[in-house]
Amino acid sequence: MRIKNMRMYYCFIVVFFFFFLAGSYKVSGQASELELDRKVDRIHKKILTVDSHTDAPLNLMEKGFDISKDHRSSGDNSKYDFPRMKSGSLDAAFFAVFLSQGPRTPAGNALAKARADRLFDTIYAVVDRNRDVAGLAFSPEDAYRLKRKGKRAIFIGMENGYPIGNDISLIQSYYSKGARYITLCHTKNNDICDSSTDTTEFTGLSEFGKNVVQYMNKIGMMVDVSHISDKAFYDVLTISKAPVIASHSCARAICNNKRNMDDKMLVALAKNGGVIQMCILSDYVKTPDPNPARDSARAEFRKRYKSYENLSEAEQQKMHLEWNEMDRKFPQKLATVVDVVNHIDHMVKVAGINHVGIGTDFDGGGAVNGCFDVSEMKNITKELVRRGYSTRDIKKIWGGNLMRVMRKVKKISTKLNPPCNC
Repeated sequence: MRIKNMRMYYCFIVVFFFFFLAGSYKVSGQASELELDRKVDRIHKKILTVDSHTDAPLNLMEKGFDISKDHRSSGDNSKYDFPRMKSGSLDAAFFAVFLSQGPRTPAGNALAKARADRLFDTIYAVVDRNRDVAGLAFSPEDAYRLKRKGKRAIFIGMENGYPIGNDISLIQSYYSKGARYITLCHTKNNDICDSSTDTTEFTGLSEFGKNVVQYMNKIGMMVDVSHISDKAFYDVLTISKAPVIASHSCARAICNNKRNMDDKMLVALAKNGGVIQMCILSDYVKTPDPNPARDSARAEFRKRYKSYENLSEAEQQKMHLEWNEMDRKFPQKLATVVDVVNHIDHMVKVAGINHVGIGTDFDGGGAVNGCFDVSEMKNITKELVRRGYSTRDIKKIWGGNLMRVMRKVKKISTKLNPPCNC
């Protein structure tokens, strides 16, 4: 009887220590995770964090959309607003003046130009209405000044050179309005160059496109090579006297998509002194699993809405509502933050730590599990810390590299336009 009691006693001791150790491990794990979060917060306070590409202005054009409100529970599928930028410790973002490709005719170009002007006006008006929490930025110095004031810095980029048409002087006009880069084309060819997802028309840059790159160098505007064909990319590097950017692209070696850049392109971009900004649109991050129902629904959608730029504002709003409803009905299996940082690891290995940044493409399709909207941006930093990236490395990735390129482009512009001593 005594032996039996002793056995029960020892069993009790073993079970007690098992649960004690398990509980200690759990508490220790929670403490480690909490310390990691605190470290990420400390890093974000020290550095300037910049998202080089978001299509948030598409929502600004929607009636009733208020960027000063948190839209997480609104059901509108938006990814950006000022409260969520603050939650995610994102200091600055390039708002895209985005134009899908329409007819390359005088009438089509005029329509694109008019829409671009409305987008510029909308961005200005929205930032002005929210000047207590945000301000427009035209230089790296503006962004750092706004961060010190606790405000979000809003840069402007133009996605697709379509509004330029054949009038190169419009580039100066858009620069004066605040655009600090132009993505040369979008998913279709324009008069500047071939797109990575269209047929070969110019075999790279057109003659007009070559002049566009030179003109952008001259006025100090960054050339954005995301979306353009591989041949157009190499044409740009041959012609450009300044570093270039890929505002939202990924590594083709990790996800074999035409929109991504292969290793030779990454090496060439680094040699140019430029930077590739990691995009978090899932289809570019990880090859998607087959989803016939979703693919069929999207194909049917595209048939109904062939040319976005030819739609009235009411029709565009209806289109956005239908797109959001389709996404809810046929949800996509998203890539993850781990997948995103796998790309960053590869880019850093191939191009070097000085040539990698982040451009989400939020509100243009960007979203992954763990970074579904701008409020979760710190999760990318968290994964970088887990993998051993230093604060200095993270500072470069989160904006330092892009700001360096921006300054260099402006400096080269000054050299190309020496002051007149006449």
